[in-house]
Order: sequence, then structure tokens, then C-alpha cells
Amino acid sequence: MAPVVIAMARDYGADGHEVGVELSRRLGIPLYDNELLVRASLRLGASVDQLAMYDEQVAAEMMAFLPDRFDARTAADKLFDSLRSVIQDLGFTESCIIEGRLADFILQGNRNMISVLVSAPLADRVNRVKEKRDVDEEKAEKLVKKMQKAREQFYKRYSNGQWKLHSGKDLVVNRGKFSRESCCEIIARAYEAKCAEVGAPLPVPVEVPDVPTQAEPLEGHLHAVDAAQTPAPGATAASGSQIA
Repeated sequence: MAPVVIAMARDYGADGHEVGVELSRRLGIPLYDNELLVRASLRLGASVDQLAMYDEQVAAEMMAFLPDRFDARTAADKLFDSLRSVIQDLGFTESCIIEGRLADFILQGNRNMISVLVSAPLADRVNRVKEKRDVDEEKAEKLVKKMQKAREQFYKRYSNGQWKLHSGKDLVVNRGKFSRESCCEIIARAYEAKCAEVGAPLPVPVEVPDVPTQAEPLEGHLHAVDAAQTPAPGATAASGSQIA
């Protein structure tokens, strides 16, 4: 039986990453985010240092920007192929939360996958980015729109136009309407209902390591994984400074 997996898409600035962190703690299952990029780089034989060269926003949505960063688009395509293999390995073998990276499209063959979108009104997302980035409203709005467009283009490009960020989701939660904890609880209840439906045992909640805060750099956490040569199984992914 395929594991019950949550594929979580996020509107930029909707607090989706933070909801994912809380959900991982609530359910006791791992959250995979930047660790997906680390694993993909290891498959390609690339150094994790290459990922750390990017600022936190590009690292968070690195695949959306790669076609513009390299002369040959094939570099981005190869990295996505590796990323897809990592997501398939995880999504068909263990119960977990996979954040972004077109996971709902990649795992559509898993009948026990729950596709989720964490959304919020534009004004809420702009205000959140404004506060976390300490920028004025104009800059915050430009950043939100830029990153949102990148995510939508990523979906379009790597699904060959078959999938959209805002369509085909099993569950959409509005972070502008509900608190982070309430959004987490809504998704957790859906996960538990699906487990009961297919007869899958519920995981036992465990202590999950803290993820980096907004003030902590991504590089140190990526170096820690690189030093070990392989990500620790069952651990929450190192996630960098994100506004997801």
C-alpha cells in the first residue's frame, strides 16, 4: 500500500512553510523542503556548496530561476529530473510532507497522496513579507508578485502545461482566514481521515528538530548535510530563511 503523503503547494508569502513545520511536529512525519535539493545535488554528483551560493529566496524556489541563470536550459532540466526522482522515491515509500517542487503532479500516481495549497489574499501576503523582510510595501508587493509568477511558471514548464499551482488540489486552506495552528489542524485532520480510510497506522508524534529561523543562513545547514554525505532519514529538512 502506498503511504499517505501530503504534497503541499504554497502561494508566496502565505506562511505555507511555517504551516508545514507545525504540521510535521503535529503529525510526527518528516517535512522535506530544501533537503530535496540536497538529495538531488548528490544524485548529480554536484557539491552542496553550489546550492549555498544562492540567496535564500532563489534557493527556496531555485528551480524556477535556473533557466534564467544558465545559458543552457538543459542544466535546469537535468536538475529537475533528479529532483523528480527524489520526490518519487520519498512519496512512494514513506509517509511525509513534501513542500513545493510540483510534488502533487509528480506523485499523482499515489492514490493516497493529499494535495494541499496554503493560500492567502494578496494584501495579507504583502504585509507578511513586508514585516519579515523589513522592506516597504512597494518592494514587498513586487517581491510577492515576482516569486508567485516564478512558482506558477515552474508548474507550467515542468508539467508541460498540464498542471497549475491553483488547480486540482484536494484541500485549500486560507491563511488569511485561519491562524497557523488552525491551518495545521485542518490539514492534520484530513491526513488522519485518509489514514483511517486506507487502514494506515497513524505515526507516533516525535520531537522534531527545529528548523532555521528567518535570521539564520541557509549555508550552514546545507554544509551539515554535505558533511554527512547523505540526509538523515526521518529528519525535518533544513529549510533556510523562507517566507513561503
